[in-house]
Amino acid sequence: MLDLLSDILTNLSMRGTLYFRTSFTKPWGVAVPSYENVARFHFVNRGSCLIAVDGVDDPVCLEQGDLVIIPHGASHDLYCGHDPENTILPLDTVLEKSGYDGSGVLVYGGHDTQSETQLICGHFSFEKDAKHILMQRLPPIIHLRNYGETAGKWMEATLRMIGDETGGLRMGSDLIALKMSEAILAQSIRSFVESADAPEWGLGGFSDKHLRRALDAFHKSPDQVWTVENLAHAAGMSRTSFAVLFQKKMDMTPMQYVTSWRIEIAKKHLVDPSNTLTDAAEYAGYASDSAFARVFKKETGMTPASFRRQATSSFVR
Repeated sequence: MLDLLSDILTNLSMRGTLYFRTSFTKPWGVAVPSYENVARFHFVNRGSCLIAVDGVDDPVCLEQGDLVIIPHGASHDLYCGHDPENTILPLDTVLEKSGYDGSGVLVYGGHDTQSETQLICGHFSFEKDAKHILMQRLPPIIHLRNYGETAGKWMEATLRMIGDETGGLRMGSDLIALKMSEAILAQSIRSFVESADAPEWGLGGFSDKHLRRALDAFHKSPDQVWTVENLAHAAGMSRTSFAVLFQKKMDMTPMQYVTSWRIEIAKKHLVDPSNTLTDAAEYAGYASDSAFARVFKKETGMTPASFRRQATSSFVR
């Protein structure tokens, strides 16, 4: 799964940002606003807290060692549970009251020093126009309990090391923590996709051994000629059985998936001024500019040239 996931995340231009490491003492509460095109994460390095995510009915209790991912950047409240109506304040207010200047540890809350909660908080941004069903279909919140232990000793050590490096004074601390956190995001998405909950969200195909072989083959050479027949061959299945299984587990046809990902590849190459429209078409597996333009407009509502102009204009601003 990781090689396939790596290709998806790389082409979506994932970029990580670590916010800070916290030291919260009761009573405390933070209202984190929503942001588009981001996945947020919080790792409980010490202590515990509650998290209430917009769109999710009930708050979730986070214990030491838990990792929570907010895949779609929804607004959410992090709090100690004490008098939430009065203790949960907007993030900007908390930053102002704490005097946090963007470096070191965010220290905030009351005087109950025996109840310290240490969080490692950050987010990952994606290109505005980039999309993939793997990211789009993830639930509003992914809660991985005692994540370090569940994922193995190396993952627990990595999470602890992120905690040590975040806000540290040694050279390269921020970069080391950032790169490690990118690995954590990939690992956490993989853990969810391989879980029993994945089929409920239309993501069961990514852990199916037959469909995985077809998806791997396609992602390695998306510019080659792909049909249901040769995808089925890569999966080691008959055409009919493959098509039925793909539709059942992915809630789309094999060729819909192929087309969708090819358009994402094309978008990435269209925003590169060194590429021509023909280059973008070829990278995406289209033999003619006219066929590429027709499919691109059908999928995005824009011509390739219009998309390029809009993307370039947004980038310049």
